[in-house]
Formats: sequence, structure tokens, C-alpha cells
Amino acid sequence: MKRFISLILITASILGAGTTVWAQVQGVDFEAILRQLDTISDFSGQDFTAVFTIVTEKPNEKQSVTQVRMFRRDAKKQFTLLIQLPEAQKGQGYLQEGDNFWFYDPVSRKFSFSSLKDVIGDSEARNSDFTQRSILDDYTIQKTSEGMLGKFPVWIIELKAKHNNVSYDMVRLYVRKDPILLLKQEDLSVNGRLMRTSLYPKWADLGKGKFFPSQMLIVDEINKGEKSQLTMTEMSLAPLPDKVFTKAFLEQVN
Repeated sequence: MKRFISLILITASILGAGTTVWAQVQGVDFEAILRQLDTISDFSGQDFTAVFTIVTEKPNEKQSVTQVRMFRRDAKKQFTLLIQLPEAQKGQGYLQEGDNFWFYDPVSRKFSFSSLKDVIGDSEARNSDFTQRSILDDYTIQKTSEGMLGKFPVWIIELKAKHNNVSYDMVRLYVRKDPILLLKQEDLSVNGRLMRTSLYPKWADLGKGKFFPSQMLIVDEINKGEKSQLTMTEMSLAPLPDKVFTKAFLEQVN
């Protein structure tokens, strides 16, 4: 893997920053911008693994820590997520085989159907925050504009879901213009109610034009005060054994 480079943005200018919207935009290929967002986090042709530490805060509750190890083989649409912490959930895991998604419970030693929409542990993160995604396959562009997010000029792209397999019916993306990187995402219900806000203040440069957010902040907009901060470590693009993407792996790792 190429040398890891942390692309540090100015977190404070994103977190809590207001957005200045200028106007709708003509003559910009927004499909190309969305395609580029997909491409920079598409690891087809190589495997990708990393550890995520998820610190979750909820009002009147003790701060909780969840740690997961993610394995991806995008070329075959394979994905495994293994929960390492907390101890009570250790060994639970998710497995994607093509269009099928499974949850494994090490206590019952049984698999059950799951989905990209499932929440990870007690956090605000969902499976869909870690898997490969194709924005243009899942959403159509409804409205575009440009503005400022903190100190960064951004494209603002509003999307509507094409099907029910996605976590949210409508999404609003705030995309930094140069370089093209997602800085903020707002997830909305079918009625337009803001459900969740995700901020991406830091991206890791994994080489060959590939990036993945090394830090995320996910805010629950329905249950005020609930939020999760995700930090990525131990990332690698080295080949993984085939068994990592099997049910047997989740059964044997416990």
C-alpha cells in the first residue's frame, strides 16, 4: 500500500458551520461529480480492511465505545464487518454475499437476514456507512446549487432514492469543489424531515486516487444530543484470504 497520507481539513470550519447557498447552477456535470465520489472510494481490484472505533454519546447515558473491523472486496461485492468491542457484542458480525446481507450472533451461532440499513451496535452508524456505494444507481438528482460550507466552496446536490434498499429516501450532499470530496451529508425522510447529519472532516489518501474518510461525525437529528464519532486506523489494501468473506469465518473467529 502506498504511504498513508492524512488529508487534514480544518475540522472546526466544518463542524457546526453554517451553509451559504448562492443559486442553482447551470452547465455543470453533476453526474460526473457523483461518479467521481463513487470512484475515489471504490476499491475494485484490491482488498481493503480497516478498524473503526466508534464513540457514541447519548444524553443521560455513559459514553459507549464500539470497535469494528471492516473487510471489503468491492470487485465481488463482498463485505464483512466484525464487532470487536464492547465485550457483550464481541463476535457479532455482518456478511454481504452479492445482494444478500446477513447478521451473525455468536451466542445462538445463527445467521439471520440483515440489510444495509442496520445500525452498528448502539451507535449512530449503519452498515451503509462502510460498504461500497453507487450514488447514481441508488439516487436521481433533484436539485443542485452552490455555496460555502465554512471556508470551503461546495456543490450542494439533492438526491431522491430510486428504490427502497437505501437507508434514506432523500439525501443532500455538500461536495468540496477542489479536490472533489464529500464534506457533509444530510439524510432526510420521504417527507423531507432531516433525520441524520454526517460530517467528514478528514480523509485518508490510500494512493492511486483512492480516499476513505478517516474521521466521521454522525449526528442523530431526531434524538437530540445523540451522536457518534468514528475514527479509522489500521487501514490496508493488502490481499485478504477468501475465507474472510464466508459464513465460516464469522463462526470460527469466535
